[in-house]
Amino acid sequence: MSEVYAVISGKGGVGKTTTAANLSIATAKEGKKTVVVDFDLGQRNLDMILGLENRVVYDITHVMDGEVNIKQALIKDKNQDNLYFLAASQTKDKTVLNEEKVEQLINMLKEEGFEFIFLDSPAGIESGFEHTILFADKAIIVVNPEVSSIRDSDRVIGLVDSKSKKAKEGKSVEKLLIINRINPELVDKGEMLTSEDILEILSIKLLGKVPEDKKVIDASNKGKPVILNPDSEAGNAYARIGKRLCGEDIPFADVESVKNQGILSKITGIFK
Repeated sequence: MSEVYAVISGKGGVGKTTTAANLSIATAKEGKKTVVVDFDLGQRNLDMILGLENRVVYDITHVMDGEVNIKQALIKDKNQDNLYFLAASQTKDKTVLNEEKVEQLINMLKEEGFEFIFLDSPAGIESGFEHTILFADKAIIVVNPEVSSIRDSDRVIGLVDSKSKKAKEGKSVEKLLIINRINPELVDKGEMLTSEDILEILSIKLLGKVPEDKKVIDASNKGKPVILNPDSEAGNAYARIGKRLCGEDIPFADVESVKNQGILSKITGIFK
């Protein structure tokens, strides 16, 4: 059975695309047939993180416009037999998307037998974002432990709850939280929100916590996702998240040195 995951964030720069890339590898490593789709039309970069930029011939707009079939556009990953990638267009913007075309694309991917379908949303809340969440079964919200990121994510959660197809049918899209770039030293000083702070504000299920890791930038520059580096703390965190998505009961590693609640009182007014 296929499940569609929209990977979203309220603002850019939180590591959403890196998360989408590494989670798709994580589920593929668990033996699940997986595809990750770049919905950020005009600003394609998921292909570079995966190291597949030189293999892109066709993109999602070619498929949605009927110029090629889905098999022609899908790119098989270099390292994982179960992983495929579908690129965004670099020459067209998000205005080419419409509900009918997106639904047809999702149905094509389901017919290909993909168990996990990850849709990497553009940051923000324009039309590209709305089309990404439209047919999602679940939404993965990626945040950084800082006030602006949490505030913007609170807004996109509201959009998921009102504009997805499930919401229009009176149903609910399950929302899962990934807290990215946790810096224990800043948590210890009370300069960064704790996971408890964030969960109290957003009130959604925690899927994973990813520590700050300099190896992530190096991995992105090399086109070799950090999950493939066994010495990376962030990579190991993504691997644990992938196992949770596949149904395993994996405990949360302690990536925060101090559970400092003090900062919460300073920001609660923002969310009232």
